[in-house]
Amino acid sequence: MATSALPSARTRTTRQRPSRPRPVAQVSSGPRTLSLAAAVNAGLRAELAADYRVLLMGEDVGTLGGVFRVTDGLAREFGAERVIDTPLAESAILGTAIGLAMRGYRPVCEIQFDGFVFPAFDQLVTQLAKLHNRSAGRVRMPVTIRIPYGGGIGAVEHHSESPEAYFCHTPGLRVLTSSTPQTAYEAVRAAVRCDDPVVLLEPKRRYWDKGEVDEGGAQLAVPSSRVVRAGTDATLICYGPTVRTCLDAAAAAESVRRSLEVLELQALSPLDVQPLIESAERTGRVVIVAEAPRSGSLAAELAASITEQAYYSLESPVLRVSGFDVPYPASRLERHHLPDVDRVLDAVDRAFSY
Repeated sequence: MATSALPSARTRTTRQRPSRPRPVAQVSSGPRTLSLAAAVNAGLRAELAADYRVLLMGEDVGTLGGVFRVTDGLAREFGAERVIDTPLAESAILGTAIGLAMRGYRPVCEIQFDGFVFPAFDQLVTQLAKLHNRSAGRVRMPVTIRIPYGGGIGAVEHHSESPEAYFCHTPGLRVLTSSTPQTAYEAVRAAVRCDDPVVLLEPKRRYWDKGEVDEGGAQLAVPSSRVVRAGTDATLICYGPTVRTCLDAAAAAESVRRSLEVLELQALSPLDVQPLIESAERTGRVVIVAEAPRSGSLAAELAASITEQAYYSLESPVLRVSGFDVPYPASRLERHHLPDVDRVLDAVDRAFSY
């Protein structure tokens, strides 16, 4: 995901708008405590300052600062020509972004809620994901699509989806997610600098979680995964909103002297399964935890890959804790739908029963 210069006009399109000089982004000299939402804001601010070609687009991202206030203050700082309030038309937002990318810009699109991305699905999957291949590598699509995803905020229908499997199934898209302010800051900056289209999934119920963010020492090459807690008896694989759930479960398991390793995925596609295989070989038991429905999920792909490549190291089948195969329930029922510590620990108990 390293930054690269724009390809020449011969390999893209003629009459491109020339880019302005790239100033040095002003970032904090030391760590500071930020919420996850504020960390994304800081990452966007740094990229807007670093490159004139970066534009923000979305419904209410300008004057209002976004429905979660993630883009608060950026329109005042960079102007309405670079932080653009769009009509309520997701397909038009993505279609416009594709055209801007063809002309040399690096648009960042905000989809207000996960369930609102589907009107733009054709543009995203049929056009954006395929243009680089369709042009035999001559056209790059440096477009970032930020999507708040997952449940846990007591919202109404269409506001609590987990659509990651659709995008992970689509060749040509990179899919990233995060769980902490530091990883969110690094992910958004890496996504904007990437020459490929990136779907950046932000766990909305973690927007208010706070943590230290070292902007000056940020690593802008996002790792595929990381071990956030070492353990020896079983591995919990998770990503996005379920990382904190798994850390809480691992802490609770200490009371019965079980050592649980927590492995967080950050790059959901392309997927690097080798760190997962290595963890499975170390512990012998694996539980995958995700909010998305169970059938046809990313969790199913992870379970299949681990079983294929670490079969002889496993002491039990790879188990999954997920949302149920139903439309996302009304807010009064979502606590039963979402994976929680009890459901995770129950799966761990089942893994030890074999």
